[in-house]
Amino acid sequence: MTVRCLSSLVSLCLLLVLPAAAAAQAPAAAPMGRNLADMKFAPVPGMPTCASGAVQSGDPGKGPSIIASRISAGCVIPWHWHTPNEHLMLASGVARLEMKDAAPFTLQAGGFALMPAKHVHQFTCEKACVLYIYSDAAFDMHYVNAQGTEIAPTDALTMVKETAAAMPK
Repeated sequence: MTVRCLSSLVSLCLLLVLPAAAAAQAPAAAPMGRNLADMKFAPVPGMPTCASGAVQSGDPGKGPSIIASRISAGCVIPWHWHTPNEHLMLASGVARLEMKDAAPFTLQAGGFALMPAKHVHQFTCEKACVLYIYSDAAFDMHYVNAQGTEIAPTDALTMVKETAAAMPK
């Protein structure tokens, strides 16, 4: 058998075997659809109470996922970063994104934003927001203080409440 024939035979075997092996490892996803009114929103541990979420796809604790989120007007998700890339798609409302080393950005309904992995940012919902958050790996939250040092969620959320209470109404 020539080297060329052997190479072709190996390539053919790989083409036949690899898809079957991949299919055996990953469960097939079933088609699905869900309207906003049918989603079960719940508080998200470590997040402000003005934000709730409903997992749409995947398992946020284990890998890629899509989470629908409702965030009240005036709600601030304080300075933080995530291990995965975070993709935001704003379905309704208006939000302000502040990002380290970048100009603040107003995200309008229908808009999209990407926060690269470990990029420090803050999210403020200016007009009641509904958004979808896609994480390309397990979702996590790492809050930081003004110096960029990681702090506990309770400390970050307490600072936001104190700042909001001190603002003139």
